[in-house]
Amino acid sequence: MPRTLANAPIMILNGPNLNLLGRRQPEIYGRETLADVEALCARAAASHGGTIDFRQSNHEGELVDWIHQARRDHCGIVINPAAYSHTSVAILDALNTCDGMPVIEVHISNIHQRETFRHHSYVSLRADGVIAGCGVQGYAFGVERVAALLGATRADA
Repeated sequence: MPRTLANAPIMILNGPNLNLLGRRQPEIYGRETLADVEALCARAAASHGGTIDFRQSNHEGELVDWIHQARRDHCGIVINPAAYSHTSVAILDALNTCDGMPVIEVHISNIHQRETFRHHSYVSLRADGVIAGCGVQGYAFGVERVAALLGATRADA
């Protein structure tokens, strides 16, 4: 049976330092907390009859393990790899094992207006879409895009 929003959650993954969201560099990342982002994502998924599995880690290997889990138990991935975007071939390789699963990359800030080293993302090589510079609202856009790629319709329509 194919995984859909009706029978499997969307995995929402957050990389290093996002546990400090709302307190770390609010002039760049805003004042919303990771709990606020989780609630936003849950509402977006619920509008399509779906659920989320929301996680954050400062450890690359843990993110890789969660991606491996997602390929078995989830219908799609929304990932903000944070600094690992620019350094992690391991996360790219893990995402490349998610055949046929929608993967959306999210960045709170516009990485293309920041330091040059942030302009390249390994994750973008696998992502079905990249959302940058929309603040935490980008996460909701990511959930909406996963739903669209899965052919879901709005539950409240």
